[in-house]
Amino acid sequence: MSTVSSAATSLPALSAAPAALPGHWAGDAAPPVAAGETLAAWVETDLDARLRFAPGLVALTDRRLLARAPGDTTWQSWNLGAGLAVQHSDHAGVGTLELIDTSGGAPRHLAAWRYTLGHNPAALRLIDRFESLRDSLVSGTPEAVPDAGICPQCKAPLPAGQDECPICTRETATPPSTWTLFRLWRFAKPYNGRLLAGFLLTLASTAATLVPPYLTMPLMDKVLIPYQNGTPIDVGLVTLYLGGLLGAALVAWGLGWAKTYILALVSERIGADLRTTTYEHLLKLSQEYFGGKRTGDLMARIGSETDRICVFLSLHLLDFATDVLMIVMTAAILVSINPWLALVTLLPLPFIAWMIHVVRDKLRHGFEKVDRIWSEVTNVLADTIPGIRVVKAFAQEKREAARFREANLHNLAVNDRVNKVWSLFTPTVTLLTEVGLLVVWAFGVWQISRDQITVGVLTAFLAYIGRFYTRLDSMSRIVSVTQKAAAGAKRIFDILDHVSSVPEPAHPVLLPEVKGRIDIRDIGFRYGNRAVIRGMNLSIAPGEMIGLVGHSGSGKSTMVNLICRFYDVAEGAILIDGVDIRSVPIADYRRNIGLVLQEPFLFFGTIAENIAYGKPDATRDEIIAAARAAHAHDFILRLPHGYDSLVGERGQALSGGERQRISIARALLINPRLLILDEATSSVDTTTEKEIQKALDNLVQGRTTIAIAHRLSTLRKADRLVVMDRGQIVEVGNHDELMALEGHYYRLYQAQARNADSEESSSPSAAGEND
Repeated sequence: MSTVSSAATSLPALSAAPAALPGHWAGDAAPPVAAGETLAAWVETDLDARLRFAPGLVALTDRRLLARAPGDTTWQSWNLGAGLAVQHSDHAGVGTLELIDTSGGAPRHLAAWRYTLGHNPAALRLIDRFESLRDSLVSGTPEAVPDAGICPQCKAPLPAGQDECPICTRETATPPSTWTLFRLWRFAKPYNGRLLAGFLLTLASTAATLVPPYLTMPLMDKVLIPYQNGTPIDVGLVTLYLGGLLGAALVAWGLGWAKTYILALVSERIGADLRTTTYEHLLKLSQEYFGGKRTGDLMARIGSETDRICVFLSLHLLDFATDVLMIVMTAAILVSINPWLALVTLLPLPFIAWMIHVVRDKLRHGFEKVDRIWSEVTNVLADTIPGIRVVKAFAQEKREAARFREANLHNLAVNDRVNKVWSLFTPTVTLLTEVGLLVVWAFGVWQISRDQITVGVLTAFLAYIGRFYTRLDSMSRIVSVTQKAAAGAKRIFDILDHVSSVPEPAHPVLLPEVKGRIDIRDIGFRYGNRAVIRGMNLSIAPGEMIGLVGHSGSGKSTMVNLICRFYDVAEGAILIDGVDIRSVPIADYRRNIGLVLQEPFLFFGTIAENIAYGKPDATRDEIIAAARAAHAHDFILRLPHGYDSLVGERGQALSGGERQRISIARALLINPRLLILDEATSSVDTTTEKEIQKALDNLVQGRTTIAIAHRLSTLRKADRLVVMDRGQIVEVGNHDELMALEGHYYRLYQAQARNADSEESSSPSAAGEND
């Protein structure tokens, strides 16, 4: 059934392809499709048999399956027919297509191709078309071929060379809405009494500021104009009006101070509650959430975004409320004085409202993008500052400065686009208010000439209009800060609305005293679209030490993450003493787990504080006892301040071995029943490893232990070794049993022994001996 042919140039090029092949598969590199043959689907296979990158292609026509192996120049072909099948699998980021012939009874392997999972959609499409074309050829019925290059969901044309619709598969980013700000009410609700008091004070202070223009009417009509006509000034009346003006100013000042102070206190508390709630919710989210987020972005959301919301609530929202009250009350006073003149005064209002609506829609998209681009700037800082040692070690200061400059310029460009819209809006509003003022002057003079109003009325109108248009202009400017606050609120609620993939149980089961038995039953797990664990079964007895071994990507660390419940299994269950760990409160379960990582993380603080991190109320004697058991006591005493010595950020004041022994002491102090050792000695020298191993010997006594070790020799004391490959357990036994099998473990051990021998023979001391 299999025939092999070279890419003959005499064969015609592709015809009627549903989507164009990438440019590098055109011309002489194109699949040898015969005349009248139609290309139905294709997938690039970019990994060879040793998982090295190399270009390859599998193409399906309406008659044959064509393939060119990565790194090869010849094409293989298989005619479609009964018994021919393509099987698909994926593991740890690698997808596999396997061609099998089942027509002869026992399945016969014909070929296999591997690719990175970015090509998985094309591979699945090829399998679907393969099965459809094969079945139609066998049955003799024509295949129902979908429109070439058309998305089956939205019917939009597919871009050349793509198998996924960019419309249907794009990440949906909902633009921020001003209504998002109303969701902040849940944080404002505890302070509704103070908010009511602030609103009443705002109402009273706004009313007080509207008194002076009203007093100018009698001051003009009853004092100043009569004086120009020869009537003496009534000192008592002038004193009364001026006293009223002074009193109104003092009352407005006092009420303004009180409302500002009260609402500022409330807004700060709302901001503090918002930060605390967001951070607490963030801590409850699963490891999966943090795997897809940047540190700088999360810091920007909890820091700068909540600050922006706080400023909006304390300043701009108060100004907005004052502006609305001022406009409404001023409009009411103007109508009561002269309805026609009031109508002329309010003419620009609909145009300004329409402009605010149009500009708001443009700004809300712009400000959300500004926030996202600003997080790129903070991400560079969050990457570079903690990793400054690596930056300097590789002399990459200029490169990191260029990264920051590029992110900063991107931020500048986005802000420039937003400011372009805003800079046109603000002067336009000012122009409309000036035109409105000019119309009021003209209409007012015309009414005075017809004796319909007095000069005092026009003067009062102009005074009120000054306040009215000033507040209108101010309210239009608030559009900018409102949309910024709405964008910030959306990014905050994106965190608060996220549901953890490792939820607390609805009906929690309280664990009695944990004995340490672990049962793993038919578990499966995927990272996104990568299958990592498949059909795994294992039982671990209380107090037993299990060693996990296998190649990188075999699923060892994933299994540990599932046991710690950093992730939840997609299939099957993990039981602790017969209880499903998903039914146990997360904190109660993890208190029974001691975790020692390959790269121990220490917090900024003293050594004593880091050892007591899992048990903050531990006494100094308990801390010292844990340090002694971890073989850390001696080097701690040699430090300037002993247990009160600062370790620096991330423990950079200590060596790798010292940090590891501190982390072992931290695990010892909580006296866990389950112990997880994840490559605990892989990053230290041999001498330090012996010290750490002594500490680990103290740590594992009487505890159920699961250890991952790069050096197989460190697992000699394990009761059983569990060998993993491609997300499955392939061998279980002790060292001698597994060596006798001469299987996966045997090959791993021999490979390490050869590497160790080659390192010794190439060392300077060995070279000297050979000489």
